[in-house]
Amino acid sequence: MVYINQNNRGPRDDGMLPAIDAVPKGYTIDVRVFLAVITTTMALAFTAGVMIGPTDPRLVTPILSFLKVPLPELYALHEPATMAKAIKTSSSNNIEAAPARKVAEGTLDVNQAGGGSNTSKKAKEVIISANGDIVAAVADDDVAGDVIIKQPKRTPTDHVGTLGYKIKEVHVNIDTPVLEGTGNDVPYDRDVSYNNVSHHEERSGGLEQPLLRDQSNPSGQHLLVDIRNVEAAFLNSESRLAEAMQESVTAGGLTMLSYHCHSLHPAGVSCVGVLLESHISFHTWPDEGVITLDLFTTSEKPLLPLLPKIEELFGVPRIDPETGLEEKIVALWSHELRGFRTEDDRKANPLDGQSDLANWVTSPLEVVYKKQIVSMQTEHQRIDIWDARERDDTPSYDDGKKLGLKPDDPRWLSNEHASPTRLFFLNGALQVISKHEREFHESLVQPAMFAHPSPKTVAIIGGGEGATLREVLRHKSVEKVTMIELDEKVVEVSKEFMPYLSNCTDIVGSAANCFDDDRANLIIADAFKYIVDKQINSEFDVLIVDAMNPEDHDEFTNSDVINGLVNSLTPSGVMAVQIGFAPSILDPRADKGMNRKRELLINNLESSPGISSIHIYEESHCGYWEPRAFLVACRDVSCRKHWYAETDEVDYQVYDRIGGTRSGERSLVHFDGATQRSFHAPPRAWETIYCLREPQPFECAYRGLDLDKELFEYFPENEDSSAFEIRATKTTTDDGEVKDGAVVYAKVDIPTGSYIMPTHLAASFEVSDDSMENISGEPTADLEGVGKAIVVDDFIEYIDAYGHPSLQVGSGKNFVEVGGSFVIRTSDDANEANVRRWIPTHPEGGRPKFSPVYDRHRHSFDVFLVASRDIKAGEEIVKPLTLWKV
Repeated sequence: MVYINQNNRGPRDDGMLPAIDAVPKGYTIDVRVFLAVITTTMALAFTAGVMIGPTDPRLVTPILSFLKVPLPELYALHEPATMAKAIKTSSSNNIEAAPARKVAEGTLDVNQAGGGSNTSKKAKEVIISANGDIVAAVADDDVAGDVIIKQPKRTPTDHVGTLGYKIKEVHVNIDTPVLEGTGNDVPYDRDVSYNNVSHHEERSGGLEQPLLRDQSNPSGQHLLVDIRNVEAAFLNSESRLAEAMQESVTAGGLTMLSYHCHSLHPAGVSCVGVLLESHISFHTWPDEGVITLDLFTTSEKPLLPLLPKIEELFGVPRIDPETGLEEKIVALWSHELRGFRTEDDRKANPLDGQSDLANWVTSPLEVVYKKQIVSMQTEHQRIDIWDARERDDTPSYDDGKKLGLKPDDPRWLSNEHASPTRLFFLNGALQVISKHEREFHESLVQPAMFAHPSPKTVAIIGGGEGATLREVLRHKSVEKVTMIELDEKVVEVSKEFMPYLSNCTDIVGSAANCFDDDRANLIIADAFKYIVDKQINSEFDVLIVDAMNPEDHDEFTNSDVINGLVNSLTPSGVMAVQIGFAPSILDPRADKGMNRKRELLINNLESSPGISSIHIYEESHCGYWEPRAFLVACRDVSCRKHWYAETDEVDYQVYDRIGGTRSGERSLVHFDGATQRSFHAPPRAWETIYCLREPQPFECAYRGLDLDKELFEYFPENEDSSAFEIRATKTTTDDGEVKDGAVVYAKVDIPTGSYIMPTHLAASFEVSDDSMENISGEPTADLEGVGKAIVVDDFIEYIDAYGHPSLQVGSGKNFVEVGGSFVIRTSDDANEANVRRWIPTHPEGGRPKFSPVYDRHRHSFDVFLVASRDIKAGEEIVKPLTLWKV
């Protein structure tokens, strides 16, 4: 050891530092004493924890005995029966310190001679102190072997360092005991062998074996149920909840194997039941009055019929403390088919996730109100009718009138005051949406009816709900309507549960119910087979196919059926078909995608010699998530005149051919001239899909002006910037009369394909054949005091000289040039001509029967001109005489 002398701070002769004396400062602690204190403290803390804390008696008994601490009566483990009695009469301060509650008790952990666990099928009651400890346990005859009982927990305090209940305030902890049990015995044997598919086989005693799953089919059903405004006491009672769970399982024809429930702190219960078919589970929030339930089963037995029973068993209403009345139970639910099914099985099941019934009603939890009105299987199909209301629905105008809502009434924003929508399904496919059915049926029926000049005989395929018939009977010209419906039950169910669909009360001259109208003839038969077998010929002016989508009907791909439908039309007949949802510009080629049958239907109509014109249109106001698509096919091209009619023409036809109603309300709520005008050109997606055909149709190369080509314009007020020059001429007729004229010359070189005076040509005006007929002859002859209208004659002469008919044969439209282009000379020498129409003559002659390209660009095709060859500066511009010939 080195001692340092602090007084000797000078340098040393040997070069080392001076010595400094070490004097301790402050208190000194011997390390050995420190370690002894720490060890003793830890030992005392451990002993205190053993004596006071919640420790397993099996662990602490030897220690307490070693420390000669007397054992509490609760820890006597050698005589279980005596111990159980002691538990019942214990007066422990910790146990009785707080109010106790009764809960259901399941099986305690009882070690029997065989080492097994005894479970009870019926829950018993014990008393639980406020901190979750057992006050009274099992009865004498239920105890065998060693019983483990928890010690009393620490008394809760307000000290921040205390754990106790502070932990429970942050975490969800379970109370004891755990409620467990097994399901009731079933009165029949379960066959759970592989490939088992039972179908309600009758067992002994007249009992019926419920449907079981085919265990080789990995699929099932999943039902989620959320219920609100439930009684708190019910949601906090393991025994009542367990009883409701077992009853619901029994009601569903399922088999409970076992269940396990936990009471949660400060409130709530979680339970799970193991089923032979899978499981059922739920969790409760007593204070909020909410329970969420989950039921999954691999049984083939439908789960939807179980819903009312689940709502009855678990929907125990709570009392509103302000009114003293029971609150209304609110239940949300969702049903899904799970697992892996074959495509055929998926299509056959109306509750499959790809069906409308699943997507609109049974699957989404956002549909806050769901009520099944009808569910029945007929000889031909399944019929479902539901009332539904979504979370974001608000009152309609009619709802507001019924409720007397004022503009600032908050009920306008509440879905509780919105009337539900009634939905009609066939085989899971949505057929009718009550709030939008008029828009849909007017869009299906009226365009075809007005495409015919005066329909007298009409046929309807399908449409058993009656709405299509109703729209047809509005037309005063109709003398006979033949409806061919496959399923008589559709008619009956619709009359009973959706009577407004066949309500003709407001139609002048009709019966109260459309089916009772003298003009209506209902035939129950397979319509496609009926028409083909009967070989109906030229009988119907209008034929409306109100069947399911083409993808659901192989008949649309059968050329014999299509020809039979076409042959049933009169020479000017029109056929209308609903053809599913509208396509997207991202869709694949039509014959390769999911709408393959629709494309085959169009192909069959195109190849039919009895069809001259086909038109596609969409309507986005039918209530569906996507626009609905429709098709109109005409036997004669003259229907184009009515199809392309202007807004005022259609409005007049509606007034003239339909007229008014008994109530004075408008006959049509959606269709009018403006609506028909929107049907003239199909959306671009149809054009895009059409041009994916192989080989690509000729006109697809002309879907828009070529941006690589130049525009050569004529500017009368700025000749320096003009590409053309108009020179005055004089010509002598065969009669020797000299007439003034003009010719057009190019001032610059114009390459082949360049656009000639596009601005002037785009200004061409359109005049119909009907207008020409009205102003021809002597339009003022019948007017007193009015002389001959020279200006009208001049106008007609001008149209004859500079107008031309539309390339859309049968449209009844004419285009008249009004700009500099009308003075371009016309020559019958094709070699002299140097301009042509923008779109050349189609290789097959006129425009195709079906072409979204022609429908969308018909006006452009009727006016624009391009250079047919290179034109040199100073060369005259000449049109061919056959420029606008088809």
